[in-house]
Amino acid sequence: MSDPSFNEFLHVPARLSIVALLAPAQWMEFRVLRDALDVSDSSLSKQVSALQEAAYVEVRKERISSGRSTRVRLTPLGRQAFAEHAAALQRIVDAAGRVPVQE
Repeated sequence: MSDPSFNEFLHVPARLSIVALLAPAQWMEFRVLRDALDVSDSSLSKQVSALQEAAYVEVRKERISSGRSTRVRLTPLGRQAFAEHAAALQRIVDAAGRVPVQE
């Protein structure tokens, strides 16, 4: 079964985890994402950059009184891609549940 909504780019575990964490948020601090995913700054930065190049996330860097702040959010395209990919994954799970188990 081939589902056109299955997104190979988003299916990379690190990227899927990032968009799943961003989905319920307006903006999320880079450090919060990093800590939630338990990854290094460089690893997260690489994946966020890839998502940004695909126009799935927006990154905002600002100066604040205590230094710099980097925030990330899903774009409308990113939200749509995540929703479609999640639906494709659910269809795969549902189809697997309809296959008779042979013992």
